[in-house]
Amino acid sequence: MADLLLPLPGAHDSTHACFVLVDLVGSTAMAQQLPLRNYQTLMQEFVQVMILSFEARGGEVLQHQGDAVLAWWPLQQAAQACAAAHDAHGRAARLTLAASLGQRLHLRAGVSGGEVIMGVVGGQNSAYGLPVNYATRLCDAAEPGQTLVCDAVLSSAPGVRTEPYQPLHLQGFGENCCAHLLLPPLNAGPRTADES
Repeated sequence: MADLLLPLPGAHDSTHACFVLVDLVGSTAMAQQLPLRNYQTLMQEFVQVMILSFEARGGEVLQHQGDAVLAWWPLQQAAQACAAAHDAHGRAARLTLAASLGQRLHLRAGVSGGEVIMGVVGGQNSAYGLPVNYATRLCDAAEPGQTLVCDAVLSSAPGVRTEPYQPLHLQGFGENCCAHLLLPPLNAGPRTADES
């Protein structure tokens, strides 16, 4: 069996990256309420809008599954990643298809950064390392409408507006993990009721 554990094909170099994971709140309830075809169409539109939103800010989507989308930026572009995370909440809230189906979409998001190994696996770009897991844990800990950001991201994006968040117990990372609540940029204007 050991001889089957071969190195992954292609170049796999370490890099410092910033990750944004967004997750749609309440998608299981939507799947129960909506006809399956309507639910599928809504999820497709949601994922497509998230992909386009992240790419517009210079990110690259690594994967999407169901109601979650993961994208990455070089760590020096952490400010763009945070802006994309902020944008995602408003874009999801404004999906007209959701409104026509009687749904209001809310996200939670996590933003992390650090050293990872990137490479192509199964024809798709992939990332491996603790920052990927940390983005997931931050996303899980966020309340609907919130984006939680780690220290490493703030070090690379000092102009991003945040406020301290309560210490978190994140599975696999222990107790008293530090996180920061992402605030809208000063020039963003107030969110509408649909974006709060």
